[in-house]
Amino acid sequence: MPREFISRYTHDLTKEELGKLFTRETPEAYRFFARGINTAELEGLPRHQKAIKYAQGFFLAFTMRLSPARRLMYGVSLVFSVLGLLKLFQGFGLMRVPIPIALFFVNVGIPAPLFHDGTLWLLGGFLLMNLLVLLEVADRLSLKRDLEVAREIQNAMLPEGTWSGPGVEAFGLTKPANTVGGDFYDILPQPDGTVLVALGDVAGKASPAALLMALLLAILRTLVDEGLPLTALVQRLNIQVSRHAPASRFITLFLASFTPATGRLEFVNAGQTPPLLRRQNGSIERLLLGGVALGMFEGSTYQAGEVQLNPGDALLMYSDGLTEAESPDGQPFDEAGLERTLALYAGAYQKSAAAELGKAVFDAVERHRRDHRLQDDLTVLVVSRLA
Repeated sequence: MPREFISRYTHDLTKEELGKLFTRETPEAYRFFARGINTAELEGLPRHQKAIKYAQGFFLAFTMRLSPARRLMYGVSLVFSVLGLLKLFQGFGLMRVPIPIALFFVNVGIPAPLFHDGTLWLLGGFLLMNLLVLLEVADRLSLKRDLEVAREIQNAMLPEGTWSGPGVEAFGLTKPANTVGGDFYDILPQPDGTVLVALGDVAGKASPAALLMALLLAILRTLVDEGLPLTALVQRLNIQVSRHAPASRFITLFLASFTPATGRLEFVNAGQTPPLLRRQNGSIERLLLGGVALGMFEGSTYQAGEVQLNPGDALLMYSDGLTEAESPDGQPFDEAGLERTLALYAGAYQKSAAAELGKAVFDAVERHRRDHRLQDDLTVLVVSRLA
């Protein structure tokens, strides 16, 4: 039984990988944290002071990358380790050290601190465990830095702020549950005066969803230039997603074409949460017509719907992360929360525009969850026909 356990534990270990741990990964982690040391402050100091200052700088460069709570826990563990080492201390005496002379080893007594048997094993295990923590933190920080760059790229792909044109205003806002997310929205003015708006949600979260989100946006913006009808455009998108996305992934999408001059809104809903159309008189309608999500079946067909937006009406598109956002006691925001928000801001909205309504919805969700961890991305897109 112990032999089988050890065999499973070490079955994929190789000499090359073990050597790489100390010859490449450890020096890389050291250089990663050593970048945070201000070497200019060490110039001109005596060697022993320089060594102490350098050690302090390296320790801070490493520990300050931890969250405050984890930093405290790590500091407490160091204090406990030092206290345990002091408990094992027996005083000072002569430690026998073998020294080679000719063909023999001669034991020479050297004054040194003495500890109980087994202390060196504990100290070695402690140092190796700290090395492992150092390597893991360096890897995670490098990955986090890459993800932050990916988030900047992702944000740059989405429309920024409020877009407005004659008789129309649009505003989008998104907040990923992780560093990057799979929700997206787009606002695409067309040469004929219409405005194409889209909001979607890639199944899953984090990096895989973000990659598919970028793929769909690129395909969408390419196909839009061909001037296809909405149903044909969504069918083409579905074919591309079915062919290029993993079989386990699908994308929900709401796509609409709005004509500000007449207020006509044509839309296709491919599995996305039905948007809410808030009329100026306070009534709310849901746009349900559409089809299945993109990427589920390559031969899927879609049906277009049509609705009229009057001056003062607003269309609220949102991802399911908003309605599923939970309070600390586990209560979801739900569609009832959205409707309450729309009713609460009805009077204010008639005097303002899409940005205020979109921010009001986001603020209501944030108040509801009260910093409770997000389980899914939050995204809203509002299109309003101006009076």
